[in-house]
Amino acid sequence: MIQEIIAYKNIVDNIENLMEKSPFKKNYIIEKVGIPSPTFYRKLKSQTFTTDEVLSIAKIISPEENYMLELKADIEQGKLDIKNGNFITHEEMLARLKSKNLI
Repeated sequence: MIQEIIAYKNIVDNIENLMEKSPFKKNYIIEKVGIPSPTFYRKLKSQTFTTDEVLSIAKIISPEENYMLELKADIEQGKLDIKNGNFITHEEMLARLKSKNLI
């Protein structure tokens, strides 16, 4: 647990540098995070972003990593769905699409 806290602290301490190295401008990040610009810069200076705000920023400046994490989560959910029987067969899906005149 301590390692995770230290890693998080390092991220917060270096969040401005991480944003500057990203291909995204701060105005774009501010818009996507949804924090008013003055508040964003105050939090940036005082390093007082909430964990949710840091996560939002990280998802924006590291879209590939975010995509991979979401993909892994979706795969795990799919495996769980199969294990629990929460799926339909290809034939059942075709029948549903045909009944709705979608194919």
